[in-house]
Amino acid sequence: MVPRRPGYGTMGKPIKLLANCFQVEIPKIDVYLYEVDIKPDKCPRRVNREVVDSMVQHFKVTIFGDRRPVYDGKRSLYTANPLPVATTGVDLDVTLPGEGGKDRPFKVSIKFVSRVSWHLLHEVLTGRTLPEPLELDKPISTNPVHAVDVVLRHLPSMKYTPVGRSFFSAPEGYDHPLGGGREVWFGFHQSVRPAMWKMMLNIDGKGTKTIFRIGQLIPVLRACVCACVCMCAVYI
Repeated sequence: MVPRRPGYGTMGKPIKLLANCFQVEIPKIDVYLYEVDIKPDKCPRRVNREVVDSMVQHFKVTIFGDRRPVYDGKRSLYTANPLPVATTGVDLDVTLPGEGGKDRPFKVSIKFVSRVSWHLLHEVLTGRTLPEPLELDKPISTNPVHAVDVVLRHLPSMKYTPVGRSFFSAPEGYDHPLGGGREVWFGFHQSVRPAMWKMMLNIDGKGTKTIFRIGQLIPVLRACVCACVCMCAVYI
């Protein structure tokens, strides 16, 4: 047992601090983990998310209902309530609009993997249970911390451009060109980690990323070629 804190300090001058760590309240529920397989495979995460988002909207009446699943862009999909699908899984046909008015067909397979206990997460945070190793890079992870991480990253991944564990957005109303068809995007790094008796969300808002400028292909390539020619001239 840990004794209750007797009070707070009274000496010195109180000051205000800006923090980039925020406590996350985790409900004591079980969430349901499903494995998602999208064909054709090896699509970018952005395309995978568009496919899953279209799937949820298209099969809202028959499968998803009021459920709002979260998806990591690869293989893991979580829901707060079980989906009405067979234990062997279900195959769904999804289409996305393509260039020239031609639809892009995809086949999505969803299969139940396991229940993930956030009750267990509370037991770990209070020291009643030893944690299992956290492996965020595994294709399918039943670790409850991974489920929390996917939940908190789902909406930013749909709104911003994810790069690793950071998110970036195109500048609006101001440009930071670097030449050679590149510009600077600003963003933030996000991570969720267990702390003493609680989960914490860390956000670092000082991230920058060099991105090729969005626009017509020929001007961008021309700028890249000019930059390469200038570099070659310097070294020659």
